[in-house]
Amino acid sequence: MIDHAASISARTLHAIVTDVYASVTRSGPTALVVVNGHGGNYVLSNVVQEGNAEDRRMALFPSREDWNEARAAAGLTSSMHEDMRAGELETFLLLHAYLDVIRADYESADWISDDRRHLLTKGMQTYTDSGVIGRPSLATAEKGKALLDSLTTGFNEALSLFAKP
Repeated sequence: MIDHAASISARTLHAIVTDVYASVTRSGPTALVVVNGHGGNYVLSNVVQEGNAEDRRMALFPSREDWNEARAAAGLTSSMHEDMRAGELETFLLLHAYLDVIRADYESADWISDDRRHLLTKGMQTYTDSGVIGRPSLATAEKGKALLDSLTTGFNEALSLFAKP
């Protein structure tokens, strides 16, 4: 059974980021890096791009390239498409940082659903009974550490974009 979580609309997310930027920059900082921890938050790219077009200084992290570099550094074997939800990447992050929240049977929970062309229309439950789309059996805590180390380096690079000369 898939747990249902609260969500907000794209309009609300846009308003939140814009309001946070205004609040942060009123108090001194001149830029905002938005950290996106969810692959489905596509609207954030538009919010940041629009903000920069309107002379706000914003960045979005991690980018697709940051994820690709981190996946390579961690030695992931599954692709970004295959590893969608509760798969190799998410499981090894939790194995590294929050071992106690991992289900005991994660190593036998692999679920492949490569053709998800109607995901946005029909929803996740059409493609998985358990909520997993990916291969959690491939996860290790060491991969989680390597991925987080790579993302930390990438984040430092994103911050340096706004460093004063």
